[in-house]
Amino acid sequence: MLALIVEDDRKLGGFLKRLFQEEGWSSDWVRSGEDALARLASSKFDLVILDWMLPDLDGVLVCRSLRERGHTVPVLMLTARTEVGERVAGLEAGADDYLGKPFDVEELLARIHALVRRTTGFSQWKVGPLEIDRLERRVLLEGERLDLTMREYALLLHLVHNAGRVVTRSQLLEQVWGTRFDTGSNVIEVHIRRIREKLDGWAWMIETVRGRGYRLVTRRE
Repeated sequence: MLALIVEDDRKLGGFLKRLFQEEGWSSDWVRSGEDALARLASSKFDLVILDWMLPDLDGVLVCRSLRERGHTVPVLMLTARTEVGERVAGLEAGADDYLGKPFDVEELLARIHALVRRTTGFSQWKVGPLEIDRLERRVLLEGERLDLTMREYALLLHLVHNAGRVVTRSQLLEQVWGTRFDTGSNVIEVHIRRIREKLDGWAWMIETVRGRGYRLVTRRE
């Protein structure tokens, strides 16, 4: 799953990004409504975690603008507001659900699962010989389950999500390892090699694009 976190509080935003990483999900994090709309215009997301109080556009305006532009991505709004009328305003603006701050992590994850479960085509995903259940975090190759570590799963899922497109090292480091700094480590190469070994005869599906990154393909040239 690729989620967009819209939260101006650095502590909470960082926590949510780490939580998603631990769950094997990828996420982008922005701190303003304008940045959120820009990211949503340029990339496809499975979920938006949207704070109500933002430094420019508030969550209600962001959500309303999102829906007016035709986006149907599920939106979970986080709010410290307690009055029913204000929460109703968020739902009427297009939010699919809301969660009050402070929140329990287990409830947050449960609400996220409920939201994405209602999203058509989210749970079961088939790409070539791969079948992926994103809610169960299970990958099948020609019907046989692949034994992937959490990091391998997140890496493969990010490549599948961008199937046919080159994913750069910096993108993988940020989305899978949660860092924007390339220290020159070969950690990506090591994980790619392990995934290829597990794909066995289908290892060719992960192409190395020299000087750029990696690309997942479903047809062998």
